[in-house]
Amino acid sequence: MVVDKLDSTFAALADATRRAMVIKLTLGPASIHDLTEPFSLSQQMISKHVACLVRARIVDKQKRGRESICTLRPTAIKAVADWALDFRRLWEESFDKLDAVLHEMKTEEIAHGKSGKQ
Repeated sequence: MVVDKLDSTFAALADATRRAMVIKLTLGPASIHDLTEPFSLSQQMISKHVACLVRARIVDKQKRGRESICTLRPTAIKAVADWALDFRRLWEESFDKLDAVLHEMKTEEIAHGKSGKQ
């Protein structure tokens, strides 16, 4: 179930236009018209991008009068962040091991350097 949600989230975020929309929505709710402004795309194309974000449960869309207002659903982004956190831990552990090896090599180099000078 979590993997299915991540699949749809990653698929939606694979497009640069949709990622830019998500960034804009971090500032607060926006209408479809507001989301159209920075792009040279038709409102219909923007609506298709928004629909993709809604299907992925990254964005909620509600009608207010004649406008559709989009709001970001932070839980979808949190799921991606949680997934990535596991990889961050893996890299940090790898870097810690590398630091330990480099420290050991440096210590050995200093010890051999001192014994070679004597």
